[in-house]
Amino acid sequence: MDNYEKQIAYEFEFWQMELMKNPSMMDNFTTKIQNKINSYIPTKVHKAITATIKQMVKAVLFGSTYTTSAMPDDSFSFMHREALVKAKIESYSKTGAAEGGITGAGGFLMSMADFPILIGIKIKMLFDIASLYGFDVRDYRERLYILHIFQLAFSSKVGTQRTFKQMQNWDQKLIVLPGTAEQFDWQTFQQEYRDYIDIAKMAQLLPVIGAAVGAVANYQLIKKLGKTAMMAYRMRNISLKSEA
Repeated sequence: MDNYEKQIAYEFEFWQMELMKNPSMMDNFTTKIQNKINSYIPTKVHKAITATIKQMVKAVLFGSTYTTSAMPDDSFSFMHREALVKAKIESYSKTGAAEGGITGAGGFLMSMADFPILIGIKIKMLFDIASLYGFDVRDYRERLYILHIFQLAFSSKVGTQRTFKQMQNWDQKLIVLPGTAEQFDWQTFQQEYRDYIDIAKMAQLLPVIGAAVGAVANYQLIKKLGKTAMMAYRMRNISLKSEA
């Protein structure tokens, strides 16, 4: 490893230790609040959100909607790739913030429309990040990894730790992963994601403050996803380096 890769290996180790800590009192409190909020959301809203996430999963695994620019060639250093990744994250975060501000100002119906739009922005960013790190998203197994990144970023503490363990040594698992998506647990995926964003996004439905909340929430959610993606691909880089 060069000096930059040694530095990010230390950063990854610290991030991993924080990730694998036992749930705190605040984590448990947040879970209770999320459950309470869920009980107030109308059933038809739950169903609409569930259907949206299910369609998103199918589109990611089977569709060709999400495309990326060409992958950098082998002459790009890891540091150069990460500089490009950080620029992408910042660009997508600003796009999400602008979209959240517009829909938040439009009231309940517009804010509900924000939900699938925001998912699309996040997934497109993940496809771009994967490509910048040199992974071919035309491969179903790479798309499956993208969904795991999404799940890692937006799950409860327990769900995050479970997903992280599934992602470890991913490149060793490639040869045994199923060739189709029937075994993907989208039910757990959508529940974890929906529960995670409830607190961050429900205030967007409120009059007057909806625009400001929508902009800030979208910006922070996309930033968090971007950082999680960087750590997930750093983990693969470290693993591949150690095998070499």
